[in-house]
Amino acid sequence: MNLTERYNFELLANEAEKLVLNELGEQLEAFSEGDICLCNECVVDMAAMALNTVKPFYRFSLLGTLYASQAMSEKNYADSLKAAVSNAIEKVRKNPSHD
Repeated sequence: MNLTERYNFELLANEAEKLVLNELGEQLEAFSEGDICLCNECVVDMAAMALNTVKPFYRFSLLGTLYASQAMSEKNYADSLKAAVSNAIEKVRKNPSHD
């Protein structure tokens, strides 16, 4: 059974993605030009690496959005998200996937 032909998954979203991208942008602003590669490949690698380590918060409905917003505002989650982004930046900075 092909689910995408039978059901609409367009509204399914991972709220953690939005938070990781915001945090990544903030943390990258702290680097001076030349200290880190900001090409598309490196920045997307950083985002993917961070997203693979944080707890996802998928939502489909308004109620799901409210639940995810409440859960993501907890200090432990915010701290783990910041650490995940920081670790991802350092890993990619030290080992970019290009020359």
